[in-house]
Amino acid sequence: MASQQTKSKQSQSSEYTSKQIQVLEGLEPVRKRPAMYIGSTDSVGLHESLREIIDNAVDEALAGFAKNVWVFLNEDGSATVVDDGRGIPIDVMPQFKKNALEIVMTKLHAGGKFGGSAYKISGGLHGVGSSVVNALSQWMWVEVRRNGKIYKQEYERGVPKTDVKIVSASGIDFKQPETGTTVTFFPDDKIFSTVKFDFDTVKKAVRERAYLVPKLFLHLIDNRVESRKEVNYYFESGITALVEKLNENKNGVHKPIFIQKLEGDVEVEVAIQYNDGYSENVESFVNVISTVNGGTHLTGFKMALTRAINDYGKKIGSFKDNEDSVVGDDTREGLTAVVFIKMPQDRIQFEGQTKGKLGNSEIQPLVAQIVKEGMNMYFEENPSEGRRILEKVYLAAKARLAAKAAKEAILRKGALEGSSLPGKLADCQEKDPSVSELYLVEGDSAGGSAKQGRDRKFQAILPLKGKILNTERARLDKIIDHEEVKNLIIALGMGIGETINLEKLRYHRVIIMTDADVDGEHIETLILTFFFRHLPDVIKQGYLYIAQPPLYKIQAGKEIKYAYSDEEKDVSIKTIQGRSSISIQRYKGLGEMNPQQLWETTMNPKNRILKQIRIEDAEEADATFTMLMGDEVPPRKHFIQSNAKQANLDI
Repeated sequence: MASQQTKSKQSQSSEYTSKQIQVLEGLEPVRKRPAMYIGSTDSVGLHESLREIIDNAVDEALAGFAKNVWVFLNEDGSATVVDDGRGIPIDVMPQFKKNALEIVMTKLHAGGKFGGSAYKISGGLHGVGSSVVNALSQWMWVEVRRNGKIYKQEYERGVPKTDVKIVSASGIDFKQPETGTTVTFFPDDKIFSTVKFDFDTVKKAVRERAYLVPKLFLHLIDNRVESRKEVNYYFESGITALVEKLNENKNGVHKPIFIQKLEGDVEVEVAIQYNDGYSENVESFVNVISTVNGGTHLTGFKMALTRAINDYGKKIGSFKDNEDSVVGDDTREGLTAVVFIKMPQDRIQFEGQTKGKLGNSEIQPLVAQIVKEGMNMYFEENPSEGRRILEKVYLAAKARLAAKAAKEAILRKGALEGSSLPGKLADCQEKDPSVSELYLVEGDSAGGSAKQGRDRKFQAILPLKGKILNTERARLDKIIDHEEVKNLIIALGMGIGETINLEKLRYHRVIIMTDADVDGEHIETLILTFFFRHLPDVIKQGYLYIAQPPLYKIQAGKEIKYAYSDEEKDVSIKTIQGRSSISIQRYKGLGEMNPQQLWETTMNPKNRILKQIRIEDAEEADATFTMLMGDEVPPRKHFIQSNAKQANLDI
């Protein structure tokens, strides 16, 4: 009898019928699983929401109807996007018996981007953008200017609070164009961990879209009291202007190459310019979406570029058929390019909800064909520029072969992968990279203190002598030949150049620890340059950090406090006992701390402060490293003169 009761309970618990099916009405699924629609509910997701509304306005420009888009960051924390397009339709949809505006703003997958003729090209979240943002907003209102009237509807967390009605005046203090759409929304703090928009993040998104849509005026106005500012963008030449911007402060080998062709319902635009540097900077877009992880369009571009250069080199006799051809890495040294695809929204296949990678297989051969034809024509019409590109690529090939020889000569069999660790490295006992740390320490003195003070179970120490090579200005063969950088490469164990394998990285926390002075900051910048240019995946995966040693030791009798800033020092002085006999020591360097102090203040996971290095804006980071560490002196001089007053010199 007991066994029969048990069997009955089991059958009930595993029952799967229509009773177990939960139907979420309207925008409920968005609020229940917001990350499925916008990627995350942190600052990234917050700004994705604003980008979705901006993209709806930009779509009107892509369709040929809007000339301006305004973005306002309002004093109350909300954001407003205005365009001078056609305005969302406001007639009643018979099948729903509701206004089209309400349907667009409150129903998932409702809009003009699903195979109709309203939008052949768009950048939104497959037509769910407006309604998703509405669902994730504490409140939202939309105004449509059509037929000489202003139509308005208000919402609360995606639910209409009013019908669509005609109003006499706009809800924002701004002289708006005769037609178009205005959307104002306040993100829901029950959904997002932060609801404060960052001006620089929004500016990057606005600027990016201005480059992608030529002759579109984009205006960003921050009306918040603490940060009032305004920027305006307009680019006549589209992505060619973006390539020129990316190559700012670099010496271009030739004028930008622009390739454009419409094939069926897919338009391909490519802008290319080589500079005399060594790093590759290629950005790709589908409609107005930045495909940060590339995809089939980028693969097709790279294949065609390598093939076109090889064919041209053989055609004019620079490369002989029996010689080794140049490889992809050679053709991308010093390359700056933008690959931009415009195609019908309903045909796009993105890998992942946040649209980081294009997956359409048919796009790869299409882009490859268009780029190959375009490069062939360019070489034919511009032989002198073509030869300069060949010379640049041929030097890259020579450097690659030299680096390969240097690797074999200097590091011998497998040393690069860590089979023969450098003698200066005090390794940790732990072999699991996820719990292992490598401190890159300035100088042998501080290195000695760090070796004595560390927890040798999981903390490894690599002292770096003096200022390492500026890798912004060096090819791979020179980098491998430099003793300190070579030791760092071997210690990390993931290789460099074409041998990089992130899975072989021996430490998942690589911590830069330098003195808190001008020389220390210079060494820190040199190390950051090396990782950004040659091992960027270490940064992208969140494995690179900067240690924060204390600036002051404050002592009164036996009571000791450490301060990591001037503000903290002032607070500590006020709170410490025995104020009459307080001694304050300013640490100039790590070597001034004994091993125990270094452990307590800078290396003990319970007390230490680490700054994680992230690439928020790749374009801005690239420009900064070029300006600070590149060959061109005037931009660096201008930067120093412009920011001299902000420098906090410890004299």
